[in-house]
Amino acid sequence: MLFVCVLTARAELDVTVSPVKITGQKAVVPLVMQNHFDQKIESARASVFLLNEKGKMIGESTKWVVGGSKNQTSLAPGATNSFFFVITSDKPFATTNLTCKVNFSRLVLEGGKLADINKVVQIQNGKSTGNQ
Repeated sequence: MLFVCVLTARAELDVTVSPVKITGQKAVVPLVMQNHFDQKIESARASVFLLNEKGKMIGESTKWVVGGSKNQTSLAPGATNSFFFVITSDKPFATTNLTCKVNFSRLVLEGGKLADINKVVQIQNGKSTGNQ
């Protein structure tokens, strides 16, 4: 007998990035994270780079999106969590046609084990309304 096994690659932390929302001098970048690990994620740190229509960086922010402090909880196995990056500017944004790039720099699992971000985090863009 011949058994064929088809494996589909699935990230252990799926991150969906929604389009950038602009309100005056603030840009909000919503993230939705889903934990597919069989253990909790104690903390995760991410950066958002805000880009104009020419690809030039016009703002950035780095935050703990999971854990990182006493006030933020971990992300349980199978759980989903939202995080909103807020990037402010001294003056209103000149354009509403903004995009963003999201990078994770640290992912700590239960017991303090560091995860290989390049192998376990998958970042995808959510549906765009043209005002990204």
